Amino acid sequence: METIVRLEGVTKAYRGVPAVKNVTFDLRKGEIHALLGENGAGKSTLTKVIAGVVEATSGTMIHHGREVSYKTPNEALEAGIAMVFQETSLVPSMTVAQNLYLGAEKFLNRLRGTYISAQQFLQSLNFPVDPTAMVETLGAAKKQMVEIARAVHHNAEIIIFDEPTATLTPEEKRHFFALVRRLKARGVSIVFISHALEEALMISDRITILRDGELVASGETREFDREKIIAAMVGRTLSAELYRQRDEAKLRKPGHKVLSVQDISMSNIVRNNSFSIFEGQITGVFGLIGSGRTETFKVVAGIYKRDFNRGGTIELDDKPVRYYVPREAVKDGIVYVTEDRKSEGFFETMSIAENIFGGLLAAGHEKAWVINAAEMRALSAEWTKMLNIRAINDNARVVELSGGNQQKVVIGKGLVQRPRVVIFDEPTRGVDVGAIAEIHQIINRLADEGLAVVVISSYLPEIMNLSDRILVCRQGRIVEEFSPAEATEEKIMYAAVH
Repeated sequence: METIVRLEGVTKAYRGVPAVKNVTFDLRKGEIHALLGENGAGKSTLTKVIAGVVEATSGTMIHHGREVSYKTPNEALEAGIAMVFQETSLVPSMTVAQNLYLGAEKFLNRLRGTYISAQQFLQSLNFPVDPTAMVETLGAAKKQMVEIARAVHHNAEIIIFDEPTATLTPEEKRHFFALVRRLKARGVSIVFISHALEEALMISDRITILRDGELVASGETREFDREKIIAAMVGRTLSAELYRQRDEAKLRKPGHKVLSVQDISMSNIVRNNSFSIFEGQITGVFGLIGSGRTETFKVVAGIYKRDFNRGGTIELDDKPVRYYVPREAVKDGIVYVTEDRKSEGFFETMSIAENIFGGLLAAGHEKAWVINAAEMRALSAEWTKMLNIRAINDNARVVELSGGNQQKVVIGKGLVQRPRVVIFDEPTRGVDVGAIAEIHQIINRLADEGLAVVVISSYLPEIMNLSDRILVCRQGRIVEEFSPAEATEEKIMYAAVH
C-alpha cells in the first residue's frame, strides 16, 4: 500500500528532555493505524509533529514523497492533515455551526443557511447535536462530536483522532466506528490514539506502541492481543491486577453511614433520588450519559443547587446540610474530583506545587493564609512522591504533564484537604493502563483507611473491580443496587437501559 506520511528518526525535546526519541513511524493510504502507549509515552507529541502543532527537534517528515515541516496546524490542514485533539479546541462563545465552519467560511454567509447545512451534515454522521447551541453549554460528549465533525468536514486525507471515544456512550461509539470505517473506505488514512485496547484491536489495521518516548513494537493488528500490548506498553502484564473478578469474602463491610440522601431533585435532571454512602467502603455508581449520575453528586458536593421546594434532604452524620457553594462542602469533608480535569480540575499555567497548595486554600486550612514557598515545595514533594506524579522537573507547569499525571494532580488537590467523603467522577478517563493501576491503588487505599469513597464510571470493568457495592443510575435516580460478587456486566447494563 502507498505510504502517505513517514517520520524518520524524529525527536522532540522540551527544555532538553525528549518527549519522543528517534521514532520512525509511517502511515499508509486508507488504513487505520492505532498508536498506543502509557500517558507520557509520546503519542500525542508524535502526532502533533505530523499535524504541525509542534516542530520536531530533529528528524525528518516525508509527506507524499516530499520532505516537509509544517509550522502551524493550518498549514498542515491545507496539506490535508486534520487532528481531533484529546482536549477540546472549540471556541466556547460560538455556536456549534460556527465552530464547524470556522476557517472555511464563505465570503458572504447566511446564518439560517449555515445552520441548515450544519444540521444536515451532523445528521449524516449520526451526531445528535443542535447546530444552534452554544458550545459552552454542551457536555463533554457532544463537544467531542463537534470536534470529530469539524475534522471530517475539512475532507482531510489524514485524520488523527486523540482519545475520540473517551466521553462517548456505547451507542455513540458504535456510530463513531461506523464513521471511521466509511472514511477508510473513501481512502482516508486514520491515526487512532486510545487507551481502550479492545477498541484498538477491533478497529485498526496496524498497531504501533510507544514506551517512554521510544518505539517498542509495531506490526499488523492480527499479531497482537491485549496481553501483548500491555506487556509492550508497561513492560509487564496488568490485566489481572486491573480487572479481576471480586471475591465476596474480600468485599469491605459498610462502616458508619456518613451520608444519607433522600428524595433530592434538581430540575428534570435529578428526580427524587435516594441512597446512602458508608465509611470504609467504595460505592460504585454506573449510568449512561444523561442518567443524572454526575449531577446528583454535584448537588451533594454543593456545585449544583437542588430544588428549593421539594428538593429533598441531605444528611451528613445524621445532620441536615444544604450547600450553596463547594467551599462549604469541602469544610465539612466532602470533596468532588471532577471528570473534566482541563476545565474544572487544575490551573494549567501554574506549577504542581501551586495547584496542590490551592487545595489548602480552598479548604481554608490555617497554613493557607500565609503562603510560605518552602512549605509549599515540601507539600508538593510529599504529594508528588505519594501519588507518583512524573514531571520534567519540580517547576513543571501542569499543562506540560501527561493526562495521567494531570489527573493525579487533581486527585492530590482534593486529598490534601483531608476529606471524609471523596467523590471520583470518571477517575481514569483518558488515562493509560499504568496510571489506571496507580489511581486504583490510591482509591483502594483511601477506603482501607476508612474514608467513604464514591466512584462514578461509565466503564463497567472498572466499576465491578473497584466497588464494594454498585448503584445504577437511570433517568435521574438510583434504580438498582448490586453486589459486585453477584453482578454481571449484562445485569448492570440492563438496569441502566431498561
